[in-house]
Amino acid sequence: MSEKRRISLTVNGKAVEREVETRTHLADFLRHEIGLTGTHVGCEHGVCGACTVLVDGAAVRSCLMLAVQADGAAVTTVEGLARPDGTLHPLQTAFWEHHGLQCGFCTPGMLTSLAAYLEAHPNADEPDIRRAISGNICRCTGYQNIVAAALDAARVMREGR
Repeated sequence: MSEKRRISLTVNGKAVEREVETRTHLADFLRHEIGLTGTHVGCEHGVCGACTVLVDGAAVRSCLMLAVQADGAAVTTVEGLARPDGTLHPLQTAFWEHHGLQCGFCTPGMLTSLAAYLEAHPNADEPDIRRAISGNICRCTGYQNIVAAALDAARVMREGR
């Protein structure tokens, strides 16, 4: 019999309270308990970056974090990057405009990783962006369009649009 614990957190701006098994990973909680399937699970070892979400503004591999560790935290998934009115985050718009995705499996992790990075480093240049996404594996794009999208989004974010 596994132990359960009640947790309360904010996910994409909405209060969530559930009883979860203490061994449930945050990625599984987000996907299976509350139905937010944008967070992808790839390697389940924290290596690929597909499961990256923001926990209190920091990029975190949700396959390595237990849901009970997020108790009291604010979690943002890829679904929560857009504004409440539906306006896309500048990174989402830039990925679309620069064709920064192909199959899309890595995209949620790329977007959340870059959102946290650009928030902390608004003047990031190309080498900075490449380092920032070095922990996110993409097998389709060759990264060129992802980098171009991130640079464009950084410019838009600096200009406050």
